[in-house]
Amino acid sequence: MSQTPNIETHNPASSKKMLMAMVGIGIISAFLIVMSYELTLPRVQRLKAEALEKAIFEVLPGTVRTQAFGVSTNNELVKIEKGDKTETTIYAGYDKDEKLVGYAIEAAGQGYADIIRIIYGYDPEQQKLIGFQVLESKETPGLGDKIEKDEGFLNNFKALDVSVSEDGKLINQVITVKNGKKQNPWEIDGITGATISSRAIGNIVGTSTTEIVPVLYNQYNKGETKQGQKQMESDEQR
Repeated sequence: MSQTPNIETHNPASSKKMLMAMVGIGIISAFLIVMSYELTLPRVQRLKAEALEKAIFEVLPGTVRTQAFGVSTNNELVKIEKGDKTETTIYAGYDKDEKLVGYAIEAAGQGYADIIRIIYGYDPEQQKLIGFQVLESKETPGLGDKIEKDEGFLNNFKALDVSVSEDGKLINQVITVKNGKKQNPWEIDGITGATISSRAIGNIVGTSTTEIVPVLYNQYNKGETKQGQKQMESDEQR
């Protein structure tokens, strides 16, 4: 005796309810993600601003006050206030006597894993880089992240030559060389085991200093930012 198989009938109403439920869950999830982003954005921005400020003071030792500048189309520094947006922002650091310590410059470029964001300090009087920090990096832990903490590598940036010629150009472009092969003051001694990441830093610094340092050196020689605004106002009142 044969048995007729029990075939379940498809219920369009049930499928519609399931689809509506899935759409509803998707909308709620998207809403929660957006709300979380909006609620945490101010805190994230504040923490980034605090980290940047701390980094500026680190790469410009002796700084007690900073002033942000933008670069105009005719390669002159223009004072910018909080909230102003500019393609390139440079931070002038001043000591307790309102004398210029140097400039802090942000730069970014491709690393091994992702974009690396850095900041370095430039002393126009010595024509040298005097400090360096990594702001953001996703380089491989234990290898590429040595660019952030390897003491020998970081020492490269305590007196890295970025001299400018009389015609207003960088005399020698900063480059990274193999570990132990550094012979010139504009070379960065690389990291064994983190060749790509350390070479990326050389490329980022080399490109940035070639573009920015001549502008800053020229402005410094003009006396535009040698002393802070507070000191200038004090001198004018005398």
